[in-house]
Amino acid sequence: MPDFGTGRTDFPLGSASDLYESITSQLYTLPDETKVFVGHDYQPGGRAPTWESTIGEEKRQNIHLNVETNKDTFVNFRESRDKELAAPRLLLPSVQININAGRLAPPENNGQSYLKIPVRGWE
Repeated sequence: MPDFGTGRTDFPLGSASDLYESITSQLYTLPDETKVFVGHDYQPGGRAPTWESTIGEEKRQNIHLNVETNKDTFVNFRESRDKELAAPRLLLPSVQININAGRLAPPENNGQSYLKIPVRGWE
């Protein structure tokens, strides 16, 4: 939502530069009345939940990337802010699903698909 900004880019294969280019060269070229249905709403300031804005609202009001924001400013902001954020609780399972475009891993010999969590230090 415009009052919360853009998504973070510090996950595997993330790029603040790529996000900027994607938004400005693809999304912000759509007609202003184009509806945007968001996948997450964090309700800043305790406002009521919402799930829809428009390209025009995003271009005018997005607190991280509006039509006045240049690439260097956005990339510097996004990268420095992302370094301060803790990893989400469900990061590893989410990445495994997202990286496969929403598909689960192929079933193993027992017919079950698994999300795997890396364990380090066990030898």
